Amino acid sequence: MISIHNQAQLDTLKREKDAILILFGGENCGVCQTIKPQINANFSDKFPALTLVYIDCQHAQEICAQHGVFSLPVVQVFFMEQKFIEEVRGFSLLALEQKIEQVFTKMNRHE
Repeated sequence: MISIHNQAQLDTLKREKDAILILFGGENCGVCQTIKPQINANFSDKFPALTLVYIDCQHAQEICAQHGVFSLPVVQVFFMEQKFIEEVRGFSLLALEQKIEQVFTKMNRHE
């Protein structure tokens, strides 16, 4: 999982990668620290084309504000620089996985 510290890094990554999952979290957010390793382990194996990114909102408040993140955790998934999925606070990792799988399936059909 790549840690991003400024908007320029994130913009570059969005241009370079076709699929990005961003976890907005914080070191004092218990839920964030619990799901971060789960996302990293499960999603990197299942979706090797998905770049996993972590942004600590306690240290990168400007990025979080620009992305409309005001409560934690938040997961945003981008495909081709467009946001397709957003999950806020209480969400299921299994449901998130299924949504990502649906988008990948649709994208592969259109190639």
